[in-house]
Amino acid sequence: MKKITCLLASVLIATSFIGHAEETEQTIDDNFTTAYISDDLFIYMHAGPGNNYRILGSINAGDEIKLTGKQENGYYQIIDTKERATWVEAKYVSTKPGLRVMIAELNTKLADSEDINLQTTSDLATANREIVKLSEQTKQLNQQISQLTQELTETTSQLSTQDMAIKKEYFFNGAIVLGIGLLFGLILPRLAARKKSSMDSWK
Repeated sequence: MKKITCLLASVLIATSFIGHAEETEQTIDDNFTTAYISDDLFIYMHAGPGNNYRILGSINAGDEIKLTGKQENGYYQIIDTKERATWVEAKYVSTKPGLRVMIAELNTKLADSEDINLQTTSDLATANREIVKLSEQTKQLNQQISQLTQELTETTSQLSTQDMAIKKEYFFNGAIVLGIGLLFGLILPRLAARKKSSMDSWK
């Protein structure tokens, strides 16, 4: 009789334990707080708030979890990465990201920085090519300016020479006209005087 009583008690305890475990594994409200498992270990997840509850599995250090807000006997009820409602010891839970999460974020930022550096390097190379191209164009323009300046100097010199030649020609032409005028001024009065004296002699 005692054996039957013990068996019935064991069945009742087991049934109660399994029922409680099933309740904890059901989906809970979505009012969760993000938290993380400590970095230096992996811990077991239990079906209830204590070591006497069935172990449902383990969770890795640094894993991101969700806190349901329930706390009992130094345990937090959490939602693990597989969306299971389980219990873990509160001392192993932190609201700050673990090293693994931080390293992953840093690696992402580093990858983004490398992409930015590659883009910057590419832009810098393009800018350098443009600078070389512009420098070559500037060199060509300077050569053209130098050539045009030389041509302008030569043209100015030619114009100056032509101007001097024209002035000389004007001067010589004026001298010739002046000479001819002087000659006419000296000769015509004498011719007129001779003509008058010859007419007087005929009288």
